[in-house]
Amino acid sequence: MHMHAERSEPAAVRSKIWIESGGEVILSEWRIDVLAAIEETGSLARAAERLDVPYRTAWERVREMERRLGAPLVETASGGPDGGGSRLSPYGRDLVARWRRAASGVREAIEARFRAEFGDLLS
Repeated sequence: MHMHAERSEPAAVRSKIWIESGGEVILSEWRIDVLAAIEETGSLARAAERLDVPYRTAWERVREMERRLGAPLVETASGGPDGGGSRLSPYGRDLVARWRRAASGVREAIEARFRAEFGDLLS
């Protein structure tokens, strides 16, 4: 039996992927975005601003990740002519790169699988 709901916009498949242990999030796309933004902007404050989240939230998530992974992800330089700043540790940069490689194509694969079964809803 096919039911057709009235829709003003086409339906879309949505998915989120994260890594957790004991119910605690270790890595997620959002957390990886925070790390990448720190590397790109050179500062946790600018990264939080770019992602439109409070500085405290970004800082707490980075500290949580470091605690759960048991390794530093962000290196902070203080003072200097540029007033210091932050960048990712080699491990932090490696995590971002590995996440991006692993996640590449996952959305497309999920979309294709669901389109095969639910093409009537998604067209």
